[in-house]
Amino acid sequence: MGRYLVTGVAGFIGSALAKRLISNGDEVVTIDNLSTGYQSNIPDGVTFINGDCGDLNVYDKIANLSFDAIFHIAGQSSGEISFDDPIYDIKTNAESTLLLLKYSMKIGCKRLIFASTMSVYGVKPDCPINEDENCKPESFYGVAKLASENYLRIYQQYGVHSTSLRLFNVYGPGQNMKNLKQGMVSIFLAQMLKNKHIHVKGSPDRYRDFIHVDDVVEAFIRCLNIEKSKGLAINIATGKKTLVSEIVETMVSTQKENITVNYEGGTPGDIHGIYADISLMNDVLGEWKKVDLHDGIKSMVNSYL
Repeated sequence: MGRYLVTGVAGFIGSALAKRLISNGDEVVTIDNLSTGYQSNIPDGVTFINGDCGDLNVYDKIANLSFDAIFHIAGQSSGEISFDDPIYDIKTNAESTLLLLKYSMKIGCKRLIFASTMSVYGVKPDCPINEDENCKPESFYGVAKLASENYLRIYQQYGVHSTSLRLFNVYGPGQNMKNLKQGMVSIFLAQMLKNKHIHVKGSPDRYRDFIHVDDVVEAFIRCLNIEKSKGLAINIATGKKTLVSEIVETMVSTQKENITVNYEGGTPGDIHGIYADISLMNDVLGEWKKVDLHDGIKSMVNSYL
């Protein structure tokens, strides 16, 4: 039984991780400003601190607590939105990490696991991308996440052992259906269920590597007890290349009603395609059976229906 600080538990991934920790008998404390999440997402038993991880004063509220590890999940998570307000993006995705690192040192917490993103890579060729690739992000969001990874790397010398998990396209029940600028699967699903129409910004031949939120949570949990994960950035994905058109077709196939689809426009900072080399993930965290994409989407549709 441990005590963990999980930032962003009112959101999609943070909520799922907190549920898993609570079910394991662990104690969970969260900081969340409810900017994109909902207090109703916070599981029973979690101690909720309403505040911003980028606000130095919020740490006064937990100054006397100790934690076995910190999971930093909170932050603005849309490449598109990062172009609307780059200053807010760097505050939530980089400044917050620095403050958490300072807090970790102050309380003597030596373990921090960070939710990074595949957006740090930028435009890459059509082949599996490994962690040694040069990072040249195309969005302010990716820039801020990469900055956080570098802050974490520097703080290793001060005794805060971190792991950056470069999450690829995460999907699953609990994803925010009201945010139509973040989460490819949830955006398409929200449009389909509300309007019986899906508007895809970009080509149907774009491709991504989709991973279910349950598998992401599994990766976070495994990091806790695996010593050799410390100091690494690790791709968290399935290693499978999936076309955007395949995602759309799978969703449409779940409906008896006619669903119309059009492909038009684009998104600032968007890339044509990326999928992961997961050799390092398998080597460090071990292999486990991942949720099948088609089964995962169908169960997600049913959960919202």
